[in-house]
Amino acid sequence: MITFTLPNGLRTIIAPSTTNVVYAGIAVAAGTRHELDSESGMAHFVEHMNFKGTQRLTSMQILNRMESVGGDLNAYTGKEETVFYSVFMREHLRRALPLLMDIVFNSTYPQAELEKEREVVIDEIESYLDTPAEQIYDDFEAKLFAGHPLGRNILGNAERLRQYTTADLRAFVCRTYSLEKAVLFVKGKVTEKEVRRLMGEPLPAHPVMEEDSSPALPIREEAVTNDSGKADASGGESSTHHQAHVMLGARSYAMTDSRHIGLALLSNLLGGPALNSRLSLALRERTGLVYTVESNVTAYTDTGVWSVYFGCDHSDVQRCLRLVQRELQRLVDAPLSQRTLDAARRQMKGQMAIAADSFENSALAMAKQFLLTGRTYTLEERFAQLDALTPELLYEIACDIFEPSRLTSLIYQ
Repeated sequence: MITFTLPNGLRTIIAPSTTNVVYAGIAVAAGTRHELDSESGMAHFVEHMNFKGTQRLTSMQILNRMESVGGDLNAYTGKEETVFYSVFMREHLRRALPLLMDIVFNSTYPQAELEKEREVVIDEIESYLDTPAEQIYDDFEAKLFAGHPLGRNILGNAERLRQYTTADLRAFVCRTYSLEKAVLFVKGKVTEKEVRRLMGEPLPAHPVMEEDSSPALPIREEAVTNDSGKADASGGESSTHHQAHVMLGARSYAMTDSRHIGLALLSNLLGGPALNSRLSLALRERTGLVYTVESNVTAYTDTGVWSVYFGCDHSDVQRCLRLVQRELQRLVDAPLSQRTLDAARRQMKGQMAIAADSFENSALAMAKQFLLTGRTYTLEERFAQLDALTPELLYEIACDIFEPSRLTSLIYQ
């Protein structure tokens, strides 16, 4: 990895590779948690509108700039970051980097484009509401982080989106976007000299971002309500979904917490992508109760979420919950054997190595990590962290996170 800061204050990270395909982008520390109470869905809406015109380019020119040479231009919004990126042949580096800088820091948010794009985002919201297996993740975080900006839905709501104007978007960007709070990332056969030369050209002016005033969030409340009541996406008593959708979990560790890697291993053992995970064996292979069951860990800068999700027939909800709770209790009752830990560690290393082989995913992960923590970890460093885990440490983590009174649940019944 090569890291440096450009004269304009933009931190830069380059991950050299042997491919002639380059993955480059700009990550900005402006996400859903940075919205004001009156700005529901604003970070995501700004992400869409950044493709709709700058002082130099029209929306159609932006659309064609990378696609006309076979490249791709994309973006996504998270709770703590918004990332704009492009994938292209290395010969088009001079085309890509100035374009990324232009759309991120020089967009104009024209009202006519805003009127059209808001309907696109509203359609996205409505499509999302028709996908309970995805919606439950956001509703669960809204419940887990009630009253805190991390509990906000990334897409926002249609009623509020219809009220936004160009001035509203500009106010949000002026408050939250700046070169000092962003990272330029490049993965490919690109040198530091090339990047410095391209970024030495005149760049658009940028606003100054005020310090984030979001309240710090404790790792976890002392007591989390154990709620297994039924709720639909709107907080009602029932829904018309063919399946019941169930999620249970708890607040967990921040991305810089040394225990995060241990929880990730336990989560992978419970319900990772492998068909031999404990929850897959218990709920799918042995009983045929579910098609999908998974355990996930999400880490933020000051807290995190661990959760289990499954979908099943309405009549099987309680049986599935008992099976999940039984597997959790196994981890709380006694430490893993060294043999089980060695097998879980070996499996996770293989999965991590395969995931790292996806250049796009690894570039985006590198960007987010460097943006939010100021550093990155190599695969070898992650392996060393896994090697340092002991049955005793994992037992402490299991007792901390999986203890029944700590768990919150949400059921679309």
